[in-house]
Amino acid sequence: MKIKVNENFDNLKPSYLFSETAQRARKYRAEHPDQKVISLGIGDVTQPLAPTVIKAMQKAVQEMGVKETFRGYAPEYGYDFIRETIANYYVNNLGVKVTPQEVFVGDGAKSDLGNIVDILGDNRILIPNPVYPVYMDSNLMCGRKVTLIEANAENDFLPMPPNDDIPSVIYLCSPNNPTGAVYTKEGLKAWVDYAIKSGSLIIFDSAYESYIREDLPHSIFAIEGAKQCAIEINSLSKMAGFTGTRMGYTVIPADLSSGKYNLNKMWARRQATKFNGVPYVVQRAGEAVFSEQGLKECKELVNYYLENAKLIAELLDKKGIWYTGGVNSPYIWLKCPNGFDSWSFFDYLLEKAQIIGTPGVGFGTAGEGYFRLTSFGSRENTLEAVERLDKIL
Repeated sequence: MKIKVNENFDNLKPSYLFSETAQRARKYRAEHPDQKVISLGIGDVTQPLAPTVIKAMQKAVQEMGVKETFRGYAPEYGYDFIRETIANYYVNNLGVKVTPQEVFVGDGAKSDLGNIVDILGDNRILIPNPVYPVYMDSNLMCGRKVTLIEANAENDFLPMPPNDDIPSVIYLCSPNNPTGAVYTKEGLKAWVDYAIKSGSLIIFDSAYESYIREDLPHSIFAIEGAKQCAIEINSLSKMAGFTGTRMGYTVIPADLSSGKYNLNKMWARRQATKFNGVPYVVQRAGEAVFSEQGLKECKELVNYYLENAKLIAELLDKKGIWYTGGVNSPYIWLKCPNGFDSWSFFDYLLEKAQIIGTPGVGFGTAGEGYFRLTSFGSRENTLEAVERLDKIL
């Protein structure tokens, strides 16, 4: 062919991080079919959906089999019932005023994080390093120039704003993936103040807010002034185990504008053009998540994973290995011991303990020498993994 293609793809790494780790794991399994490999790598959940969620899905499926209650295309922004439910969750559980018209239901945070670039122009992009790959790659795909802000042990992997006033699009994630670090109210206030002063936009990924157990912000909108400068993107994947069910939501304040352009209306227009909505059955399941019983059951799921994280963290404490996360986050970000670099430590764990983790360098250059473990395994596998790690670390 002689068509032109998007040459910005040349700026991407040849292999997506989790595809590379999966490929190495498959190769090891093929060569060692008798070995039980335990994954503490990719952030997929292992526990089933909550009973209240399942009941709601079953009821919705029955409705889809009856002419009078059958639904076709869902509204692009979400059914009114789920937008109202999420807005009420913000008000009643997070202490943040959000209206249903500011809530857009999507098929997961990853999609919305990748698609939000559609409504943005050519700005300076500020992204912490290390970082969840979708922030970086989605901007590189459309030719944006990315400026990295280094997160490191000295700043507790919570970088602060630069000393300038350049209008920028800023990506923040708290609790953070991959590091598990969580911003304090003062830390987020510094970013909001910077965004207002410089005329910048914060894209705030709060996919892990339900894991926060200490007195730390669950939403960027808990910070005064944030509605002037921020978009929040969330997901039910880790809160309620929807990794295979697919539902998330984006909150864009009604008056969030840059010049004559209203970002709420722009996102609505984008979704109406490119998205046909989340299935009715899934939206009813999402509604059940935010019911009183649903929140109780989902909190039990989250506590299960946090207990797994505690088991891993206690071993690292015992071994004197430095780490962040594991308290208000399902992720544990550890300093590779004995001088290992990230990929060497990956190979070491796989070969010596048959454990899969994620090399820190895969999240950015500042992740070299670090490693991410997740707590999303079963309790039995987590306990066995801890026993194996105890023998080789």
